[in-house]
Amino acid sequence: MDKIAILIPCKDEATAIKNVVNSFRQVLPEAVVYVYDNNSVDDTARLAAEAGAIVRHERQQGKGNVVRRMFREVDAECYLIVDGDGTYPAEAAPKLVEAVTRRGVDMAVGDRLSTTYFGENKRPMHGFGNRIVRNLVRHIYHSDIRDIMTGYRAFSRRFVKLFPVMSPHFEIETEMTLHALDKRFVVEEIPIEYRDREAGGSASKLRTLHDGRKVLNTILLLFREYKPMRFFGLLAALLALLAVAFFLPVFVEYLHTGLVPRFPTLFLSLFIGMAALMSLFTGLILDVIVQKDRKMYELKIIEFETSAQ
Repeated sequence: MDKIAILIPCKDEATAIKNVVNSFRQVLPEAVVYVYDNNSVDDTARLAAEAGAIVRHERQQGKGNVVRRMFREVDAECYLIVDGDGTYPAEAAPKLVEAVTRRGVDMAVGDRLSTTYFGENKRPMHGFGNRIVRNLVRHIYHSDIRDIMTGYRAFSRRFVKLFPVMSPHFEIETEMTLHALDKRFVVEEIPIEYRDREAGGSASKLRTLHDGRKVLNTILLLFREYKPMRFFGLLAALLALLAVAFFLPVFVEYLHTGLVPRFPTLFLSLFIGMAALMSLFTGLILDVIVQKDRKMYELKIIEFETSAQ
């Protein structure tokens, strides 16, 4: 088992990967560096190997698929994951690792948004998207985490081996954050200095609108999964308001005339009202299941820690 494993997911990062590997080996000489190449068409894999990294390959395209393989294959006490584009400073790595190894943190987050991100990032829509995601997660999950989508994090072995990776692409960071919040893992944010990609270097693989839609979809899906009572309760409230809006004119007309001439509207309001009740009870039932799953997850953590002793 490695003491510290540095995990670098890569696709076409030949211009930066050698410097990234060398800089992280310099600040964490005791760490083992793994570069996982995700179908690069340039010399990323060769240059990473020349710099001293252990190079492995993931054929399924997407950062989430790479993280899934990394977490399954690498065995370490502490994991540090960082992008291979050279935008994250190696100098911050010891602080992230120390949070995990010495302070018992399960996920140390390299926070770009509190420092230089909005000044360095040359893609304004990326900054706008980060703000939307941050505010949405804060509102839904009542969390004060600032940087939801950073690619610079350190993890405990417990988090990595008990984290079911489901997202195949760039929404993986959002899934990590929400999983940690839902399962009450210890999370600590550490401000880091972000720097944009160098001119003439590799291009960002993140497609703002396409991948942003996936991230927002992941937040809503996990909101439904982790907090079904709130999700289906809100849906029930909206349906109930809609049912009342359809029913009131019919009821008022009945009070004035004693007749119900608009039966289709009446039936529609009743069906929408039934849907609201079904949504409410769906939330109640799923909430019980989620609470049971959380208890089972706590038992898995206890079992994992007992077997590790």
